Amino acid sequence: MTAQQTTNNAVRSREVERAWQMLFLSWAIALVSTLSVLFIGEIMGQEPCVLCWYQRAFMFPLTVVLAVACYLSDFGIWRYALPLALFGWAFAAYHTLLVAGVIPTALEPCGEGTSCTSADMMIFSVVPIPLLSVGAFSAIIILLWLIRKGVKP
Repeated sequence: MTAQQTTNNAVRSREVERAWQMLFLSWAIALVSTLSVLFIGEIMGQEPCVLCWYQRAFMFPLTVVLAVACYLSDFGIWRYALPLALFGWAFAAYHTLLVAGVIPTALEPCGEGTSCTSADMMIFSVVPIPLLSVGAFSAIIILLWLIRKGVKP
């Protein structure tokens, strides 16, 4: 094996290690998000609104899909996980803008159950849960994009 091949193998090994770390981090974010909303819903007894349900519908499968990708070291997972994260992000961003009053509409995001703007549905009485959802989806999107750009076949 030549020195160039050894260098190329070392670079490739570092690329794969970084990609696996980003994949694991994206799974961890999805897992923490999933466990958090389950805690809020099941333990705290807060019923989610319709838009919260849509966000959950995209985050829950991400947890499973990313876990399988971590186990298999499948860096091509961005093809399947990125669309889920993008749709979830769109719902979360829309929900956040509704809660903030930026988008006036006849649709009431929290018509049933606890309002997402009430004090018990905010973290530290400042950050609404839909904004946390935007952050989680954004982080997953960025990590998946980096995995896509970083690992060459």
